[in-house]
Amino acid sequence: MNTLLYAGTMGGGGAQQGNPILSLLPFLAIILIMYLLMIRPQAKKQKEKQKMLQELKSGDEILTIGGIYGKIEGLRESEGILIVKVAKDVKIHITRSAVAEKLVNKSVVK
Repeated sequence: MNTLLYAGTMGGGGAQQGNPILSLLPFLAIILIMYLLMIRPQAKKQKEKQKMLQELKSGDEILTIGGIYGKIEGLRESEGILIVKVAKDVKIHITRSAVAEKLVNKSVVK
C-alpha cells in the first residue's frame, strides 16, 4: 500500500499543464459574444433615442412612456420641458426624457 502512494507522488506520468491562454479562451469568447449580442445593440439603441429626443420640435407628434399620444405645441429649452397638446384645449408639460417615440405618418391629435 505504501508503495502505491509513493509511486503516485513521484515525478513522471503526472497530469500535463495546459497553456493558460487556452484555458481563458472560453471566458473571453463568452464576453465577446455578450458584447456583440447585448451591450453593443443596447448602446446603439440608446444613442438613437438620445438623437431623437434632441431633434424634437414643435409640431412633432409623440407617444410618451406613459402611453399618452400628443403633439408638441411648444418647448422650454432651458428647462428641458415640452408643452404637449393631448386633446382640444388640453395641454400638458412633460420632460424630454418622458417621450418614448416620435410618431411618423400617424396623425393622432387634431
